[in-house]
Amino acid sequence: MTSKTKLAIVTGGASGLGLATTKKFIENNIQTIIIGRNESKLQEAADTFGELCIYKVFDLNNIKGIPTLIDSIIKEYGTPDILVNNAGINQKKPFTEVSDEDFQQIIQTNLTAVFAISREVVKYMTTACGGSIVNVSSMASQYGIPYVIAYTATKSAIEGMTRAMATELSPLGIRVNCVAPGFIATDMSAKALNNDAERKQKVMSRTPMGKLGEPEDIADAILYLSSNTAKYVTGVVLPVDGGNSIGF
Repeated sequence: MTSKTKLAIVTGGASGLGLATTKKFIENNIQTIIIGRNESKLQEAADTFGELCIYKVFDLNNIKGIPTLIDSIIKEYGTPDILVNNAGINQKKPFTEVSDEDFQQIIQTNLTAVFAISREVVKYMTTACGGSIVNVSSMASQYGIPYVIAYTATKSAIEGMTRAMATELSPLGIRVNCVAPGFIATDMSAKALNNDAERKQKVMSRTPMGKLGEPEDIADAILYLSSNTAKYVTGVVLPVDGGNSIGF
């Protein structure tokens, strides 16, 4: 990273992989604006990380409010160098029990909001002639996982959108990449796997490295892709998964 303080926006930056990314950015002198719904978690992160960490309470389901949110951030802090689209929700249900409302809600949070926030940030990055966007995908887009049809649809779309964005925006100096986390030791994954012995065994048996990843592993990949070290990297989907996506 350069000595100049860069500015990043991280959605869902107060918990899980987003929190690990926020920590990594702050450690690398990147001023980081975290966006989320839970003010107490956001406040706790800001208190922990100090003055380089700023938070905005916002529900990304409010698609129509996103342009105003981004405008207010730009007016106050300037154009971000980095956008990390990390926020997302999941739901585990048999295919035939997923209602239209269930499906649409996950599409709205995981896909439409990513599109809308990226579009608004890119308007300013284009004027600034540069920037880096990192989207967060999932193993669900690499192969079929049962009971997560809506989540899978959104994460597969994120990867396609990453490539389309990269092709269109890279000539303008804006790089767009994606990280596809494998099975990472977070509270959410621990709960899911510990309650499902068969799924846990399957995860471990097809992960060549034989262990869950750490949130820091994802944060390191996001830092790399958003930094000048990756200045000739765009349009890639980088699995960070201990080999899970190629495991037998």
